[in-house]
Amino acid sequence: MRISPHIVSDVMTHTVVAVGRDASFKDIVKLMQEWKVSALPVLEGEGRVIGVVSEADLLLKEELRDSDPDRATQMRRLSDLSKAGGMTAADVMSTPAVTVHADATLAQAARVMAQRRVKRLPVVNDEGLLEGVVSRADLLKVFLRTDEEIAEEIRHEILVPLFPAPPEPVQVQVVDGVVTLTGRVRDTSLVPIVARLVRSVEGVVDVDPALSGGVRVREPG
Repeated sequence: MRISPHIVSDVMTHTVVAVGRDASFKDIVKLMQEWKVSALPVLEGEGRVIGVVSEADLLLKEELRDSDPDRATQMRRLSDLSKAGGMTAADVMSTPAVTVHADATLAQAARVMAQRRVKRLPVVNDEGLLEGVVSRADLLKVFLRTDEEIAEEIRHEILVPLFPAPPEPVQVQVVDGVVTLTGRVRDTSLVPIVARLVRSVEGVVDVDPALSGGVRVREPG
């Protein structure tokens, strides 16, 4: 059984389509259509990622095709105007590339995507060489874990270490990713700790919010 947290290498796509810096505008569009992706890494040398071309980069050519911007707009959107006139990947790519390492947690990758407003991240090694790509859809794969798999991880990785000999066994139930715990424990100060640990398990949608402290663990009478 895999212990949380999962990392990028668990879910990333290893077979990746990429382009060189001299790839033409039309070839980039064709590759995106063929592979059904919204962005392509741009490589040089032995596979070092130097940038990313996204649909947003390419659409600037259409957006600014008939525009006649005033000087203030030209200064504000200088980079966009340059990309709109681009002919190759080197002209239109966003650089430096926003990347992630294979050993990053899924939470770390998700934060990078949110902060940098990107849908896909090239996965690189310490030398910056491409190893794969991780997308938003890849990060959501953890929610495909079965309820029983989640419950087993909670039992063995959280409950057994924290409650090795409770007055009665702490029971875990998972339904559609929502976790409920029941039982009696000697040290109720552990209840919020358990709630936090359970929420950190990959695939958990929520811990029943209507329950005291986030989990239904009764104080012994």
